[in-house]
Amino acid sequence: MFLKKKILVTCALPYSNGSIHLGHMLEHIQADIWVRYHRMCGNEIYFICADDAHGTPVMLKAKKLNITPEKMIKKVYFEHISDLRNFNISYDNYYTTHSNENFFFSKLIFNRLKKKKFIKKKIIKQLYDYIYNLFLPDRFIKGKCPNCYSINQYGDHCENCGITYGSIELIDPISILSHTTPILCNSEHYFFDLPQFYKFLKNWLNSGVLEEKIKNKMKEWFILGLKKWDITRDSPYFGFKIPNSINKYFYVWLDAPIGYISTFKNLCNHNKKLNFFEWWKKDSNTELYHFIGKDIIYFHSLFWPAILEGSNFRKPTKLFVHGHITLNGLKMSKSKGNFITAKKWLKFLDSDSLRYYYASKLSSNINDIDFNFYDFVYKINGDVVNKIVNLASRNAYFINNYFNNNLSKNIDISFYLKFVEKSKIIHEYFIKCKFSHAIKQIIILSDIANYYIDKYKPWLLIKNNLKKKEVQKICSMGINMFRIIMIYIKPIMPILSQKTELFLKKKLCIHNIKYPLINRKISKFKPLFTRININDLKKIIKE
Repeated sequence: MFLKKKILVTCALPYSNGSIHLGHMLEHIQADIWVRYHRMCGNEIYFICADDAHGTPVMLKAKKLNITPEKMIKKVYFEHISDLRNFNISYDNYYTTHSNENFFFSKLIFNRLKKKKFIKKKIIKQLYDYIYNLFLPDRFIKGKCPNCYSINQYGDHCENCGITYGSIELIDPISILSHTTPILCNSEHYFFDLPQFYKFLKNWLNSGVLEEKIKNKMKEWFILGLKKWDITRDSPYFGFKIPNSINKYFYVWLDAPIGYISTFKNLCNHNKKLNFFEWWKKDSNTELYHFIGKDIIYFHSLFWPAILEGSNFRKPTKLFVHGHITLNGLKMSKSKGNFITAKKWLKFLDSDSLRYYYASKLSSNINDIDFNFYDFVYKINGDVVNKIVNLASRNAYFINNYFNNNLSKNIDISFYLKFVEKSKIIHEYFIKCKFSHAIKQIIILSDIANYYIDKYKPWLLIKNNLKKKEVQKICSMGINMFRIIMIYIKPIMPILSQKTELFLKKKLCIHNIKYPLINRKISKFKPLFTRININDLKKIIKE
């Protein structure tokens, strides 16, 4: 059924200047479900990520807190690790871009690109905040979009029309630090010559690395024309200083994706069975998947593969791209109280419920996902409690109380195999990252299973002593159908799955799905999942 593969999976790197919130968790959960499913299938798969630790925002926040950037990113790093672990995100290595390995590979890649004449020097005009004595990063400038004239747009791209531009193209720019109009200053920078990779990128994007709709969006950038990319920043800056330069630093968007390479190298340092070059050499037979948000497609589908090609490293096999999370129809905002951190969520609710809800919404498109409180409660209580967990509860009652916890010696094997056959489509949905489709199919299976029990009415049959063996067979079938459903729920809801394995006294394993549990004991049923109250969600916002 399964061809074993060697797979490396990454998520976009969380930034080191703040807490992980529910918007971030979407991507980590999406990737983790996909990774867990591949592990179940027996693939050799490694899952890595890191904190994106450099840049002006980190430097300025550390200054505001009156601590060094190094101290701040270390504190944030441990907070991020804690939050991700508490959501059962199963990284093989979670590292940081502020590392010796990342400095090594940043220099290596820069020098290789420079040697091949893919790096050009150029004097440019930049917006400078004379109050803060700082060249302003794109995200520290706001103004009017030069294309659609929308106000309050950042200095790199317009959230209204989607166009990208240079910060000096903004109309009426304002520094968000000093709220003054920045001045234009000259500075010499290093540029990556992206236009030289036009033909390569065209071919690469047509190789199946992106979904068709996203690929069509990329065509717009080719029509507009590829531009050279500024990969350096001026002092003051927190990051890696470029060797043999005067106060020049690698731009965070250069060393951040290189963090994928350095984080894997760090994993190799601790796992001697791994050969770094097997995974990152240009002609590698392994597979590489990046999970990213739609706001960073441009970097991951143009700059990143071009840099890898130019520096003799392998390219990604595929990019899985998702939309953003809105909360009750509104964009997440701290100031409006429409913002939930991972840590705050776990004060009131469990991680499995969020994992399931996100899975029920995630597909291969890049539409934004609205987290609606009432929809969330309806879906968790309706799907997980009423349909899936209740299936175990109603059948375990008879097995526990009338048959000394023993499953029947035989069941209707023909019906069982038909049920298994119906579940096969879920495998394809998981592989293609179409989790919402998988959830729909899981609920169809639970409806079939519950209908089966309702049809035979064991609660009536048990009153007839001559029918007791039949009740044991019916409820054993119910337990087996619950087990099949839970095998597919396992990568989505790891806590519920662990409890289920204790209840069944059997690991949930996809490779033996064709073989039913018969003539064996199960445990006394204990509640597997608690109903969710809308008030718990309201408490999160109020706190």
